Amino acid sequence: MKNSWRQKIAALATVAISTIGAGIPSIAATFGQQEVTQSQFIAVAAPFGERSHQLLIIEQKSSQRPCWSESGSEPVVVEPLLLNFDFSGICGRSTDSNGYSIRREGIDLGIQYLLRVVKRNNELLLIGSNIKNRREPEIVIGRTNGLAEGFLKIELEPEWRFTKRTLDGKTLGHIYLTFGDSSFTFVDIASDIYADEIQQAVKLGFIAGFKEDNTFRPQATLTREQLVSMVLEGLSQLPGASFTLPTQASGRPYRDVDATRWSAAKIQWARENNIVSGYEDGTFRPTQPVTRAELMALQRRAAEFAQTIEGKQAVLVSSQPTREFSDIESHWAASVIKEMSSYCQVASPFNETGNAFLPNNQARRNYAAAATLRMLNCVKSGASSSN
Repeated sequence: MKNSWRQKIAALATVAISTIGAGIPSIAATFGQQEVTQSQFIAVAAPFGERSHQLLIIEQKSSQRPCWSESGSEPVVVEPLLLNFDFSGICGRSTDSNGYSIRREGIDLGIQYLLRVVKRNNELLLIGSNIKNRREPEIVIGRTNGLAEGFLKIELEPEWRFTKRTLDGKTLGHIYLTFGDSSFTFVDIASDIYADEIQQAVKLGFIAGFKEDNTFRPQATLTREQLVSMVLEGLSQLPGASFTLPTQASGRPYRDVDATRWSAAKIQWARENNIVSGYEDGTFRPTQPVTRAELMALQRRAAEFAQTIEGKQAVLVSSQPTREFSDIESHWAASVIKEMSSYCQVASPFNETGNAFLPNNQARRNYAAAATLRMLNCVKSGASSSN
């Protein structure tokens, strides 16, 4: 087993010349940072030598094939799948200071701080040590939350996130472990795993933040009527979408949705177009929080409707292998969740880690925004590839 780990880390440490070129060109250079989709990166404690570990960062550059898999919890064990195929253009990996460094409050600390993985109190810590002033306290950046053999996921501490280095407006391959100095629109999403997708969703206009305090409230739940409104707004912006969303309902779409309710017109339109359905008792329950399973059911129907906008059959084409979740086997939405996992990862594990989907958990605004964005992007990519 140990020889297998050594072979894997040796392969990962074979850094291409182009990667080395992404290092620091000069001390005087002024670097910036580019926010990235957090779920496309993972920090890993990789076995090194007999008992040591070093930092490995893997990037998922495309959805063609997964670059890693995760299993277990506290700690999460990582399998570096990128070693099993030619990952050029699909995955990225950084194994030393040429590929990653610390950025704090807008300052590049690459020439001052050394990133190390150390064992303390039955877990591995990712720390930054000041190599110019050893009296400076260490910076704790992440931890594995336990010990196990093999490659372990490093969970970043609150407020820490991945970003990319920029120079003269160009995004480089160098990865920052970043604290503070967020360029995000909302004050409460900097460390959210869906932050970049939230930004894109807000820019598209199908979801918004709260102007009164400049927050997005990513952990807030979403009601059934809010989800319908969000998804329909997204569909209306697709290329080829010639429909106009109504502003008034002709009557009660469901017995508990009055025609004058703010969401009634959209609920009625969604029902007429087979995007939503109510309950057997004739109700819609507009203020009821949406579960993650219900979110996937609506995403599938919305994607199927979007296919008809392009004059196609309401059939979704997989873009990647189906994800195997550990907790949906006997669930009513199992087939839907599996299908949407192969459709641009619209269905993904809870907080993008492990193998649990948690279908009965209430959907949060962050994941709802990300899932809707992925669905819309998948529809667009399918349309462009067929032209």
